[in-house]
Amino acid sequence: MRVLTKSRFKLGLECPNKLYYTRKDEYANQKNEDTFLKALAAGGFQVEELARMMHTGGILIDGERSDYEALWRETKQLLAQENITIYEAAFLHEHLFIRTDILVKKGNHVKLIEVKSKSYDPNDDYIFVGKRGELDSKWKPYLYDVAFQKYVMQSCFPEWKISSYMMMADKTKKATVNGLNQMFRITRKAGNRTGIVKLENDINNLGKPILRSENIDDIVEGIENGKHKALDQRSFEETIAYLKEHYVKDKKTSWTPHFSACKKCEFKASQEDLDQGKKSGFEECFKIHYHWSTTHFSKAMLFNIWDFRRGDSMFGQSKFFMEELTEDDIGYDPEKVHSTISRTERQWIQICKEVEGDSTTYVLKDELKEEMEKWIFPLHFIDFETNTAALPFHVNRSPYEQIAFQFSHHIYQENGTIDHANEYINCTPGEFPNFHFIRALKTALDNDNGTIFMFSPHENTVLNKIYYQLLNSDEDDKVELMGFIQSISRSSDKSAVKWNSSRAMVDLRKVVVDYYYNPYTKGSNSLKMILPAILHSDTGLQRKYAHAIGDIGISSKNFDSTHRWLSIQNGKVKNPYKLLPPIFEEWLDEMVEDTISELDDVADGGAAMMAYSKMQYMDMTQREREEIKTALLRYCELDTLAMVMLYEHFVASCK
Repeated sequence: MRVLTKSRFKLGLECPNKLYYTRKDEYANQKNEDTFLKALAAGGFQVEELARMMHTGGILIDGERSDYEALWRETKQLLAQENITIYEAAFLHEHLFIRTDILVKKGNHVKLIEVKSKSYDPNDDYIFVGKRGELDSKWKPYLYDVAFQKYVMQSCFPEWKISSYMMMADKTKKATVNGLNQMFRITRKAGNRTGIVKLENDINNLGKPILRSENIDDIVEGIENGKHKALDQRSFEETIAYLKEHYVKDKKTSWTPHFSACKKCEFKASQEDLDQGKKSGFEECFKIHYHWSTTHFSKAMLFNIWDFRRGDSMFGQSKFFMEELTEDDIGYDPEKVHSTISRTERQWIQICKEVEGDSTTYVLKDELKEEMEKWIFPLHFIDFETNTAALPFHVNRSPYEQIAFQFSHHIYQENGTIDHANEYINCTPGEFPNFHFIRALKTALDNDNGTIFMFSPHENTVLNKIYYQLLNSDEDDKVELMGFIQSISRSSDKSAVKWNSSRAMVDLRKVVVDYYYNPYTKGSNSLKMILPAILHSDTGLQRKYAHAIGDIGISSKNFDSTHRWLSIQNGKVKNPYKLLPPIFEEWLDEMVEDTISELDDVADGGAAMMAYSKMQYMDMTQREREEIKTALLRYCELDTLAMVMLYEHFVASCK
């Protein structure tokens, strides 16, 4: 039986065309569909289990997930009771199928409770709906999810009075017990929702609640009555009917491609996919709607332009390729002179180089050189690995509070000596690492006044978080540690205390964006893309890093002296990150990164974040724990060495 589930309904809202390609092995799919991995990454298993404990006495519907009719029959039998609580209740109505996280029935009054491993502030009046009355884009898919669930339930039981709730982590609350997260141990069977091992079965022993339910009846009713449009200008019911018809009949829609949706389309096929005989749903859409030939897909398209905000407008004018764009199309005025590369100038540089097949780097040499002359030796390169958890690992910590568990530190001396000077890692289950982390960082950086580099503002944000954690702590050395944080960082915009040190960390990513463009990055400013790009462009780096690190005088805490960072295969530099062993044997690190990238407010470092979580609440052997720790140390060391290489490339680029 083909049924429109709530996950397929949400997919159809992204783009109706996706419903035809989903779950078909012949089509490439770049988005990880491992639901276990996604729930593990988001902390969903723990949140869901805690939510069930807060609604005690419930019965779990735990049958074969694809046996829709059997699940529906079991649910109907239970619903014959006057009062009952059900976990994973199933509802089937005319090829529509949903399962509710928690259902509480008292007569004809029913609570539909959707549990999300997200945090929110109950004091924020605009958490779901903005000041202009529009649904917040981050919450919109979840709100439509609940509305869809209610629609199916109401269709099955028209006499019911259904109230809709969203249950989430309240970030104004703090854990009152230690190890709350570790109370729910994860096994690989957790993907079937039966693999959670609870170390505590009495909710009263888990401290004060940190989850909270918010009634969203008004929002759901707004979706139902058309206040909030679902798909294009269709009503909510029309949208459901449209998506159901096409999915159930397994037929393609006539939906016109949109820039925003197509840019994120997971049904694009890589060359590796094509070599394996996979088809590209992305290409099929454009062939159908615009009658494109194979040659069209070899052209540089708008989707790859960095930070391009006019894509939908250009699509509306039937402009799909970089070669079709003018300076006016992107809002670039060549007459305006800037001391840095402006956003639109950077876009125009990328477009011109892509269209002309120009692979040379673009550098504002004088400006970059002037910036670099401000830097003081020895140069310090640091990278943090961090984690946030829906359910806090430690007492007096809030949901999704920042945890810093690892850093790497390279020092570059004025004579060119490169030393992997320091590193720190703390993966001990249940131990709050932040204050140990900042003490170790202070020891590493407090010996001179050399310039400190990070890549992206992440490290500065983390230090701001730790500053306030210290402020509210009883640590004996908190004043000294807070002073150290102020000495190497800037206060955030929302900080109650303001500071801006002359030694504040320099963001190398911003330096790249301001002064440098490399066509091999294809518009990306990720360090994992920049590293292979500069190695490909810089023959000096190639000559140096083709040698073993011991031969070129680079110390390392995690690699022996014979290790080489440069590998060229078929004329292309192999990404050094690909030379590292995977952190997880059962999952490719690329899969982990893709999974994490689908979550809010998380960028690079997904594999490290997952590894820390896994060591906190999954049981494993000491050998496996040590293997993961070793892999984490190697990844983090490469991050800071990559920053060193970028600095060396900047020096060469300014000559």
